[in-house]
Amino acid sequence: MSETISRKAVVLVSGGMDSAVTLAIAREQGFAVYALSVAYGQRHGSELEAAERVARATGALAHKTVQVDLRSIGGSALTADIDVPTDLARSGGGEGIPVTYVPARNTIMLSIALGWAEVLGANDIFCGVNAVDYSGYPDCRPAFIDAFEQLANVATKAGVEGAGLRIHAPLMRMSKADIAREGGRLGVDFAQTVSCYQADAQGRACGHCDACHLRAEGFRNAGLADPTRYA
Repeated sequence: MSETISRKAVVLVSGGMDSAVTLAIAREQGFAVYALSVAYGQRHGSELEAAERVARATGALAHKTVQVDLRSIGGSALTADIDVPTDLARSGGGEGIPVTYVPARNTIMLSIALGWAEVLGANDIFCGVNAVDYSGYPDCRPAFIDAFEQLANVATKAGVEGAGLRIHAPLMRMSKADIAREGGRLGVDFAQTVSCYQADAQGRACGHCDACHLRAEGFRNAGLADPTRYA
C-alpha cells in the first residue's frame, strides 16, 4: 500500500457534490490528494468555504485556493450582471449553451491544476466534470478532457521528459443519481457541499436554478434524503 499511496494527485474541488465525490474517489484509489479550488469571481464565496470543509473532511494533504479574475471579462450569469435562469427559464429553455456557462473556466482551472501537479511531481489530475446530468457546457464533455490530456503531455516538462500526465474524470458518464449513490457509498457528507449558482452567504440554496434542480433530482432518483439547506 505504501507504494500506491505515494502517488500524488491534484483534485479540483469547487465545493459542490460532484467534486466532493471525485475527491473521495481519488482517495479510495490510493492517491495522496492535493485539493485545488479557484476563486474566479463567481457570484458567491460560500462554495469556496464548502470546498475547504470538503477537502478537510476527505483527508486532502493540502488545500490551495488560487485567485483568477474572470469577472473582469464577464460573459456569464456567474461572473457578470446577468440573471441566473430559474425554474421554467432553466438553461435558456434547453436550447443552446446556457448563460451560466463561464467562458474558458474549466480550461483555466485544469491549467492551474496542471501547473501545481508539475510542482508537486504529481502525474494525475482529477476533475468532476459530467456529460450526463449537466447543463450542456462544452467543457464537460469527453472530447474536452481527451484534448486537454493531449495538450498536457506536449506542453509540460512532465509530459515531455517525465512519466506523462493523466486527466481523470470519473463521473463523466454517471447520472446525478449515480453520483449521489457513489457519494453515499464513500461516506461523503453532502450536507457540507454547496451546488447552488446563487447560494446566500450561509451557503443556503435558492432551490430554483439549474444546479439546484439537477441536485434535487439526483437525490430523489437515487432514493436518498436531500441534505441541502434552502434559503
